[in-house]
Amino acid sequence: MFAGRTAELAVLDRALADAPGGRDRAAAGAAVVISAIGGAGGIGKTWLAVAWAHRRLERFPDGQLFVDLRGFSPTDNPVDPAVAVRGFLDALGVVPDRVPTDLDAQAALYRTLVAGKRMLVVLDNAATSEQVVPLLPGSPSCTVLVTGRRRLASLIDRHGARHLALRVLAQDEARALLMARLGPDRVAAEPVAVEELVELCGAYPLALAITARTAATRPAVPLAEVAAELRELGLEALDHDTDPAASLPAVLSWSLRRLTDEQRTVFALLGIAPGPDTTLPAVVSLTDLPSDRIRRALSVLEEASLLERRSQGRYAMHDLVRAYAAAIAHDLPEQVRETALRRVMDFHLHTAVAADRLLNPHRQLLHPDPPAPGTHPYPLPDAAAATAWLEAEHATLLATQHAAVTLERHHVVWHLAWALDTFHTRRGHWRDTLASWRAALNASVHLPVPATRSRAHRLLGHACSQLGLHEEATGHLEQALALAARHHDSTEQAHTHRVLAIIWERRGDDRQALNHARHALDLQRTLDQPEWETDSLNQVGWYAARLGDFATAREHCHAALTLYRHHHNPDGEAATLDSLGFIAHRTGDHRQAVDHYHQALTLFRTHGHIYQVADTLDSLGHSHAALGHHDQARAVWQEASQLYRDQGRDTDAERAQRQLDDLDSTPTPVKPPQDTDGDKTGG
Repeated sequence: MFAGRTAELAVLDRALADAPGGRDRAAAGAAVVISAIGGAGGIGKTWLAVAWAHRRLERFPDGQLFVDLRGFSPTDNPVDPAVAVRGFLDALGVVPDRVPTDLDAQAALYRTLVAGKRMLVVLDNAATSEQVVPLLPGSPSCTVLVTGRRRLASLIDRHGARHLALRVLAQDEARALLMARLGPDRVAAEPVAVEELVELCGAYPLALAITARTAATRPAVPLAEVAAELRELGLEALDHDTDPAASLPAVLSWSLRRLTDEQRTVFALLGIAPGPDTTLPAVVSLTDLPSDRIRRALSVLEEASLLERRSQGRYAMHDLVRAYAAAIAHDLPEQVRETALRRVMDFHLHTAVAADRLLNPHRQLLHPDPPAPGTHPYPLPDAAAATAWLEAEHATLLATQHAAVTLERHHVVWHLAWALDTFHTRRGHWRDTLASWRAALNASVHLPVPATRSRAHRLLGHACSQLGLHEEATGHLEQALALAARHHDSTEQAHTHRVLAIIWERRGDDRQALNHARHALDLQRTLDQPEWETDSLNQVGWYAARLGDFATAREHCHAALTLYRHHHNPDGEAATLDSLGFIAHRTGDHRQAVDHYHQALTLFRTHGHIYQVADTLDSLGHSHAALGHHDQARAVWQEASQLYRDQGRDTDAERAQRQLDDLDSTPTPVKPPQDTDGDKTGG
């Protein structure tokens, strides 16, 4: 039963309707309309072609010709064009003794017989353009529909074929397919199970059809059990021992027959590479092959509909195709798989470390183990490129850390958490930070450097505090402090006190926060660490301001600002300008506050610190409101509210909305908040 594909049916309709000359194309001297439907095995190309042909019978009153060219089939013997032409001649009523023996003569006779007729020729499951060209009618009155797994380049280039790439079904179409196969009552009875089946099948037509057949032949089995079995067995549940055409792995395997051994290996390794998609530089390290050969292999896999090229040079597989590739990878020697995974993990780790260094050059430099031989980290020229790379690769980097946990590559787990920390902080990805540092804390037990464990506790505690997990945060910070003291690591003790200050601020105890900030400052002064001392100067100034000691606050913040500028630290400079804006606002100098906040915003925006941008906009709105600049206050609070929502900070978004509501209802300046999620550590 055919379901869905409304958009694709419309594309085929338009191809026919838009042809020059309309119905009288032959008189207009138009070319034959050729539509080529391409896509992976089991994606529904034949279903679509047959359904469209059936629905447009009236457009082809002189008949339809159909041939399965078996370009991809269990036999691996594509139909010879001569056999296909002979079949067409038989269908057109040519008696055997009038059929020429030569293929060219047969093709000429075929074209003569269909000349001027309004016919549809369906060439299904084509392997190559060479297989198709002899079967093309010469008359523009005919229409040709070709299906195949490969993109038939010369058919597009020389014969003007219109390529239609077929992908998975839309969610509603996938549900409609299951309903058509299982009946509306059974589908309606278990909507949750149906949604899971669609998700587990990835809306892949053949997978859905196999699953529907499994469920239909077991009417007493609930769909929830069918879904559970599919979830547990994965691709194995979509296999069939005796009927290859009813097995998704078998159908996919037919696409590999024309690949070289190298291309098959690349396909297999792509199946085990971490992340939802990948890039050419990553695959170079994964395979340890030259970029020109990898580019060719990726192109071949794309042509074979095993791989999809997306924007910005990214390549992706459907989850089921990836699962099949991963199964193929298990046929490779274990050493080949393991070394490939090590290289691609090290590619992502060492590129991420370089990116972090560009984003935060004043941060303590920690060196992971050297990359595996054959690894080629991606060169990043500047901070903007680093941010763009981290944005694009974020999901893959998280997947890489997860894979490193599985392979017990503990140093990769820990150093990826460290390399992602600046980016996560600037983007407000606190849940990702929490997960990555929890993994890193577990990994740190296996690492020889004691500081890795105390740092993991410290940064995990910071992430917990950002998510309101204050008790857990305090526990991790106390452990970090104890470990640092045990190993006489005064630097780590100072950093931990700075994070404890943030936690106590969020717990509503600014006095305790100031004590920890002062403790950190005292330690850093004894260690002669001027850049980190500057962070604590700003932090002490911030908490002094929150406690109303504005003289102390100004003294410390101005000292911090001078040092940040001396050391060319824009993150710290922005954080201190934000502190000075708060001091100016609280002491009634709202114009000065606006100026400081604008300077801070410029730096935060320039360096991609989106999380802090929202808080500074929030603060700026209060100064505008105090000056009676309600339009400006409204504009910045609206932007802050949207950023809060984008970052999942619902409480902050609600507060910003209340401020907007108050602004609209009363001319009285809105009271400034006493607490935001701003991080006064100077980055």
